[in-house]
Amino acid sequence: MKPKRWRLMVAAVASLGAASVAFTVSGPAGGTVLKAPACADGTVVQTDQGPVCGTVSADGLQSWLGVPYAAPPVGDLRWAPPVPHAKWADTYQATERGSSCPQPQGLGPGSTNEDCLRLNIVRPQKADKPLAVMVELHGGGFRLGGPSDGSHLAKDGNVLHVGVGYRLGIFGFLAHEGFGKNAGNYALQDQQAALRWVQQNIARFGGDPKNVTIFGASAGGSSVCANSVSPTAKGLFQKGISQSGEYNSLRGGDTQWQAQDCKTKLPTEAEAQATGKRFATALGCADAACLRKLPVQKVLDQAGGGIGADRGTQGPVVDGKTLLQSPGEAFAKGNINDVSLMHGVDRDETQLRAATTPAEYQTLVKEQYGDIADEVMKLYPINRFPEPSAFIAYRTIVADSNSVCPALLNDKRLARHIKVFAYQTDNADAPPMFFLDKTKPNGSYHISESPFLSPFPGGGELTQNQKSFGAQLTAQWTGFARTGNPTVDGTPFWSPFTTSDNAVMSLVPAGDSELTREIGEQHHCGFWDRYTPYRR
Repeated sequence: MKPKRWRLMVAAVASLGAASVAFTVSGPAGGTVLKAPACADGTVVQTDQGPVCGTVSADGLQSWLGVPYAAPPVGDLRWAPPVPHAKWADTYQATERGSSCPQPQGLGPGSTNEDCLRLNIVRPQKADKPLAVMVELHGGGFRLGGPSDGSHLAKDGNVLHVGVGYRLGIFGFLAHEGFGKNAGNYALQDQQAALRWVQQNIARFGGDPKNVTIFGASAGGSSVCANSVSPTAKGLFQKGISQSGEYNSLRGGDTQWQAQDCKTKLPTEAEAQATGKRFATALGCADAACLRKLPVQKVLDQAGGGIGADRGTQGPVVDGKTLLQSPGEAFAKGNINDVSLMHGVDRDETQLRAATTPAEYQTLVKEQYGDIADEVMKLYPINRFPEPSAFIAYRTIVADSNSVCPALLNDKRLARHIKVFAYQTDNADAPPMFFLDKTKPNGSYHISESPFLSPFPGGGELTQNQKSFGAQLTAQWTGFARTGNPTVDGTPFWSPFTTSDNAVMSLVPAGDSELTREIGEQHHCGFWDRYTPYRR
């Protein structure tokens, strides 16, 4: 898929659900906040930092939006671990979504606001016991996006939803010798600061801090993997759902994201420090003080699209503190926190340039797979695919090598140590998001569950098959969050993936989902596993 279209999609999804009623109130840092709706009676909650109040919707949901969970990462706190927000005395009107963290333009103006470490809470107004908590870590390649609207899951799944804003791109991951020996991973540290805030405060909002599930798609899925192996996240959550967390190019070629996903070999601290020095030099800086004084836009401009020698590190780093290993290596060696996971990808995931002709198919396979290209083309002969054969053949190769087989390999690694429920989404008729070329058979595309878990305006009318699919996904995701098992009312039986039973739930519409054990053979995983990092 084309990077520009992806950026537009992420920004559009992230922009939904903003508040609109206008008047002026005082914010917790003493500044002026505009266009904040009035608080509803009975919504005042005392947090560790101070009291907050929220709103109640017509359909019976309570929301607290833009609640600060850490101090703004500005000045000396830029490229530093998050610290608690200063306390406030007056009730903070948490009735408007916070700003997205600094990021380049997409569908809209982007953001240069570093005061973005805020979270959104939404829950059913009526509940007879503490609610399971679902903390969403949004996607966007760790460079783009913001928290989605959790109203659907809260209402239809009877859970408390928390959406987290965290530092992105160069602000979330830059390493430099001036930042200390464990530099980088500020985005992951923000996520963990939000989880600590949840542990300390969520019971006051009606949530159960002993029943917390983190989940997310794409970079959100990668975040779930990273936090599941991070020693500093131990005890902060009990369950995780990693959606489409395997998506990086298997061999590192022609990709729009730096190494970051659940299977990939991440940069070492030394590699990230060297990359950071080049980045600083390109900006005319020799030390941390200089970098921290730079205007946000100048930093974003130098970071560019994230790919290039002087772009800095814009994804997770094996920093020796937040991450001791890449997630794939930690899975293989059993260095995983005591959590249970739902883990899966979409059947036809691809974030690489598409092939449109037989000649382009050959060119792209050679560019992407190098010395094994001839063997790849023998495994996926173009004449075995229907028209448009070049598009479908290359789509299939990319999905198998980058997502399907690495996900299955990670299932096998995980199953040796923790409970894991594996899935593959095989829904080829999901409503097409606008980052797709609608003239092409995109199949079960990257993050195609998202329109069902966080429906957005203008998403189009669903068929009856897709409506039942959306109800099933909502029940499975929230059922797992509530009970630790995705087999609940309205869903098919789903057994764990084990070392002796490699059962993967094939998610399809119309109530036809079923367990399969044939993915490895169908997708040539015996071949692709030889080239996936940390093979064991």
